[in-house]
Amino acid sequence: MKISYSTVGCPDWMLNEVLAAARDFGYDGVEIRGLGEDLFLPEAPCFGPKRLKTSLKEISSSGVAISCISADASCLLSSHSLDVVSNIRRYCDLTKLVGAVNIRILADEWGKPDPSVDRELVYENLAAAAPYAEKVGVKLLIETCGVYAETSVTRELIERVASPAVGVLWDIHHPYRYFGESAETTLKNVGEWIGHVHVKDSVMKDGEPQYKMLGYGDLPLADMLGRLKASGYDGHLSLEWMKRWNDELEAPGIVFAHYARNIKKYI
Repeated sequence: MKISYSTVGCPDWMLNEVLAAARDFGYDGVEIRGLGEDLFLPEAPCFGPKRLKTSLKEISSSGVAISCISADASCLLSSHSLDVVSNIRRYCDLTKLVGAVNIRILADEWGKPDPSVDRELVYENLAAAAPYAEKVGVKLLIETCGVYAETSVTRELIERVASPAVGVLWDIHHPYRYFGESAETTLKNVGEWIGHVHVKDSVMKDGEPQYKMLGYGDLPLADMLGRLKASGYDGHLSLEWMKRWNDELEAPGIVFAHYARNIKKYI
C-alpha cells in the first residue's frame, strides 16, 4: 500500500508547496481537494491556460502521484442542480489531464447521515455521469459518507449502476462512527470496489467526533488496515486531516510528518 494526504489538511498551500511537502515527508502521492481558495478545481488558476503547462511539469518532475481528485459540492449526487453531471464531466477531464484515475464523489454531503437524501436522484445522477467516466478512462469513487457510510446502501447503489467506472472510496471513519460497522462488514459489502481510502482518527465527545492525529483516537486502526491489507488492496491510504473546516486542528507540517512515520506500523 502507498500513502498520500489530502489538501483539505493544508488549505493555504499552493500546488508547488503541496508537491514539495509530499516529497520531503516521503509520501507516494497527494489527493487534491481544493488549492487555496479554489475548491472547484477545473477552474483553479493552476489548471487554467496560463499555468497548466507549468503545473503539469511540476507534477511530473516531483515524483509524487496524484492519488485522487476530490470533487467539491458542485458534483453532489443528491443535488437537483442541472450542472451536477456536467461538472463531474469537467472533473473527469481534469483527472485524466493530470495523469490520475480516481475521482472522489459525494452522494451525501456531510459525515453525519441525512435520512432525507433522495437515493433515486443519487442513482440517476451517477448513472448519467458514469458513461463519460468510462469513455475518459477514470473512476468515480463514491465515498462511504452520510447515509452511504452504511455500506450495504453503497453496495446497492454500485450494483444498480453496474459500471466499471464506478467504485468506492472507503472513509474508515464514517461507517464505524455512525453505524458501528466493523471493517469485516465493510470489506464484505464493498471491498471488491475500493479504489481509494481515507484515513483519520477520532474520539467521540458529546455525540460528536473530535479528530485526532493517528493513534491518538480510538478507531480500531490495526484491525481496519490489517484487514484491508489482507484483502489485497494496494492503493493509497490518504490522510484526510479536516483543517480546512476546523482551524483549531494542528498545523499540516506537524500532522503530515506524524502520519508518514506512524502509518507504517499498521501496514
